[in-house]
Amino acid sequence: MPRGMRTFTQDQSVKDHHFAEDTLKRVLAFARPYRGRLAVFLLILAVSAAAGAATPLIFRRLIDDGITAGDRGVVVTMASLAAAISIASAGLTLAQRYVSTAISEGIILDLRTAVFDHVQRMPLAFFARTRTGALVQRLNGDVQGAQSAFTSTLQTVVSNALTITFTLAAMIAMSWRLTALALVLLPVFVLPARFMGRRLAAMQRQGYDLSADTSQLMNERFNVAGAHLAKIFGDPERESAQFRETIRAQRALAVKRAMFSTWFRLGLSTVASVAVAVVYGVGGLQAISGELTVGVVIAMTALLGRLYGPITSMSNVQVDVMTALVSFERVLEVLDLEPSVAERPDARDLRASVAREGASLCLDGVRFRYPSASEVSLASLEAVAVKRPDATADTLRNVSFAVPAGAMVALVGPSGAGKTTISQLVTRMYDPTAGSVRIAGQDLRDVTLESLRETVGVVSQEAHLFHDTIGANLRYARPSATDAELEAALRGAHIWELVSSLPDGLDTIVGDRGFRLSGGERQRLAIARLLLKAPDVVVLDEATAHLDSESEAAVQAALDTALEGRTSLVIAHRLSTVRAADLIVVLDDGGVAEQGTHEELLAAGGLYLTLHATQFADAQALAA
Repeated sequence: MPRGMRTFTQDQSVKDHHFAEDTLKRVLAFARPYRGRLAVFLLILAVSAAAGAATPLIFRRLIDDGITAGDRGVVVTMASLAAAISIASAGLTLAQRYVSTAISEGIILDLRTAVFDHVQRMPLAFFARTRTGALVQRLNGDVQGAQSAFTSTLQTVVSNALTITFTLAAMIAMSWRLTALALVLLPVFVLPARFMGRRLAAMQRQGYDLSADTSQLMNERFNVAGAHLAKIFGDPERESAQFRETIRAQRALAVKRAMFSTWFRLGLSTVASVAVAVVYGVGGLQAISGELTVGVVIAMTALLGRLYGPITSMSNVQVDVMTALVSFERVLEVLDLEPSVAERPDARDLRASVAREGASLCLDGVRFRYPSASEVSLASLEAVAVKRPDATADTLRNVSFAVPAGAMVALVGPSGAGKTTISQLVTRMYDPTAGSVRIAGQDLRDVTLESLRETVGVVSQEAHLFHDTIGANLRYARPSATDAELEAALRGAHIWELVSSLPDGLDTIVGDRGFRLSGGERQRLAIARLLLKAPDVVVLDEATAHLDSESEAAVQAALDTALEGRTSLVIAHRLSTVRAADLIVVLDDGGVAEQGTHEELLAAGGLYLTLHATQFADAQALAA
């Protein structure tokens, strides 16, 4: 979009937006490291504006004192001076571009890094509610909109203000009457610009919405899981029709917007041509009568072209500035969202306690409810923002059990009983509402997050792999690992033979989410990653839930290696996999229904016996 049109497509509604009192102060704080370059930038703009206004004055002297007077020396001198100013202006333009780009890219770097680092510290609940696309937009579009406050908007405001000042001064000095005539025609430029700006802004917002719909459709269909679903249940003709309809709407809007913009530009250029003709006419009559010189008339028309554009642009300067501040506020909104799970200033290293006491695990009177949206997220980042009361029911109620170092505890119970929630408390994805979760006697809220990550490892039922090599996915757990250590971990996970048989071995690309591998292979790679990390506490969340019998056997053999000598928390739907657990905790509706060994729970005749009998009956029915 041409620079002159940019200001007319900003959203006029931002003028009514009320900012926090310290927003501007915080905006300036991001500019503080670049204040030296900003000063140079403003100086360049001032010199450029002065040079632009001086050029018509030089041509006036060339015509009046040189050509008309027949003075060759003046002609040569003024022409040389004009050429020198043109060359200097080109150099100033390059310098301006370099300085503005250095400032803008530096601010983008600072803002994106700040947002990325802050988002990494957010708890799992934040990501569970947040649209990934909306979050990425904050890192991309909003950050770029925020940095424009220091470059594009600042340049537009300062450059236009200086241009108007120098141009008006030069025009008034030559002829205040023609200057007044030029200003009388100004509303013909400004009023249509403001009206058309609102229309173009509305169409641009509609275009953003249509573009977002198209992007969402492509993201959902082009990721490997979406493509798989579409090939199973989808209809190519229906998919194509849906995509074509969205693109058709974008095409219609683009044509409409192009025609509006063209009509607008043609209108402004036509009015500008008429204004120049009027000045030529009036000024020409004054030159014939001897009130003005020919050089003044030509210089006035040249300066006129430098006056209308900046003044028209400045009519919407408030919208420009406020739009940039809105983007900045959206970035600050993310930075101001405090993580609900945070490290205390005096946090201790958990590894020292584990080395001294052993990795015992204890839950003591734990109560937990999932946080509300207002506690962990922003309405603008969620898919749908509606006003409704937040759920306050506890997911866990007074859960207590203890596991000695090196022992295995199994969590069983109906779906929704709270098993996965407990595993997320042990990894400190969340903090308990009441009570405590302790490893080696240390409350997890009192230890450093780094030491907790080193101490606890997880294998979930959906092993996530990045679109990268096998080696890179394994080294995500320990970047310094050697190839020999990777091989040892893969052997321990019973998958080295497969990896070594691949043409690229450790350099094999696993595909989006590891989709080029089978479910069992992904699980064993996840276990290899766990072995490479070598944690003291292992959490298995339904690690074999969706595997066939052969894959389950291979994964179970890998798990036996992974759990050896480690404290483990195992969530299992199949009770046959937890018979050997040192402690089985049976959960029901967020509380502990019973706990004990497999034999003790069968003898107790409670919920565990019912679950066991149901699974045994189902297995017999399937066998029959």
